Amino acid sequence: MKTLRNPNRRPTHPGAILREDVLPSVAISQGKLAEQLGVSRLTVSQLLHEHRALSPEMAVRLEKLLGTSAESWVRMQEAVDLWDARQQPERFAGIKRLPVAAAA
Repeated sequence: MKTLRNPNRRPTHPGAILREDVLPSVAISQGKLAEQLGVSRLTVSQLLHEHRALSPEMAVRLEKLLGTSAESWVRMQEAVDLWDARQQPERFAGIKRLPVAAAA
């Protein structure tokens, strides 16, 4: 899939989207967001400060609260996770590509 995103820049963490865009636009505090989502304030704080990945369960909670799609939140987190994994090529250095099977 072609993207306009710069491949040399880490994708934006979904917590940053919540912190920078969503919370200010709905004028809600971290504590109130946690209460509305049914999670602890610590959970929300860790997500907003990008110390915690956004789980599928949290994506569904956000979907219900904000009217956004859970899939969009999960895709944002997936992009971050893949980018982070690709920044450590040494972890995958021992994996060799399988040979292409000969055509029958």
